[in-house]
Amino acid sequence: MSVAAAVARVAEIDALMGRAAGAPPAAGAGFQQQLAAAQAAPAAQPAAGVPGASGANTPFAAEIDAAAARHGLDPALLRGLIRAESGFNPNAGSPAGAQGLAQLMPATARSLGVTNPLDPVQSIEGGARYLRQQLDRFGGDERLALAAYNAGPGAVQRFGGVPPYAETQSYVQRVLGYAAEYRSAAPAALPVAAPAAPATAGSTSLPYSVT
Repeated sequence: MSVAAAVARVAEIDALMGRAAGAPPAAGAGFQQQLAAAQAAPAAQPAAGVPGASGANTPFAAEIDAAAARHGLDPALLRGLIRAESGFNPNAGSPAGAQGLAQLMPATARSLGVTNPLDPVQSIEGGARYLRQQLDRFGGDERLALAAYNAGPGAVQRFGGVPPYAETQSYVQRVLGYAAEYRSAAPAALPVAAPAAPATAGSTSLPYSVT
């Protein structure tokens, strides 16, 4: 196991222990706090193919993996979204006014706490947060969440599904296709060690005596 993977595994275990001990969740932290953490901490690299996993080798891979881990996203899905939105170009802009890697509209960026949508870390963090919001809004349905990211949640609610817009329907299929491609290219999942058998009295494998 690499040093980065070991550090990530320790962080994962610490997080699980914190929740078990009743520690308050980090979801309530403000965007600026999460942004500072994103800039200061190394990217987590747990097993691939699940939310929080490390993903395929793409531009801004570490930043994408870190944002995906913080927001419980499949990193392949977040990669697919950014590729469809901007082609990994941090200076991308649209005629409608969307900017940056995640192509956030100005009002959406402000609502997410993004002060500079052309900054890759802020754009990725804002896009990840907005995608997480749409997944939560639509029961974890990736197709509906992506449609909401592209056409707005109101359109998805109004039509009761993916809106009948050619652009939105193509966008959803494109992102899902990219995500499938990145999942197949992601590092293999790390084996999970079986839990140790409980100790019994008289065991000679313990570094202390059992009374």
